[in-house]
Amino acid sequence: MTAGAFVAATGDGPEPAVPARERAAEVRVAFEGLLQIRRLTNTEADAPEAVPAAWELNQPVRSVALALEAAGITPSAVDADGRRSATGYRVGPGEQPGTARVEWVGPPGGGAAQEEQDTLTKCAAALGRAGWTALLYRGPRRRRFLEVEPARTPTTGTATEGDHTHGR
Repeated sequence: MTAGAFVAATGDGPEPAVPARERAAEVRVAFEGLLQIRRLTNTEADAPEAVPAAWELNQPVRSVALALEAAGITPSAVDADGRRSATGYRVGPGEQPGTARVEWVGPPGGGAAQEEQDTLTKCAAALGRAGWTALLYRGPRRRRFLEVEPARTPTTGTATEGDHTHGR
């Protein structure tokens, strides 16, 4: 494992400094820890693992990023100068407290805009299985993004998807 605490990839940091197999093991351990937190804290839920824990609700960007990375979806990355160096998801704060926003981004000319419909739909499905509700919107310059919030009830593995007009 890497030195220090595990940090889920939000898509705004550098590419992992460890080999892919090692990073996958770190992600697996972190996600299993998250599921254990859910089992221990969501004792009144019918399916405790299907409901985000209070810790997650206070840190939706980190929680959503961990769920996406655990699902095997590739995060974006930036180089030392802050330029996009890899195509993938980017998780940031949503407009409302307790929410997150997921975009599909990449280096200029890398094709991220053409991939975003399919890849964000896959992100929404993965988040739905992890206890989050993800709505697909079209924003400025017709770029799509997900608004993600905790699911109100335990999920069955399907996310709420649609291509909503969202004037921002």
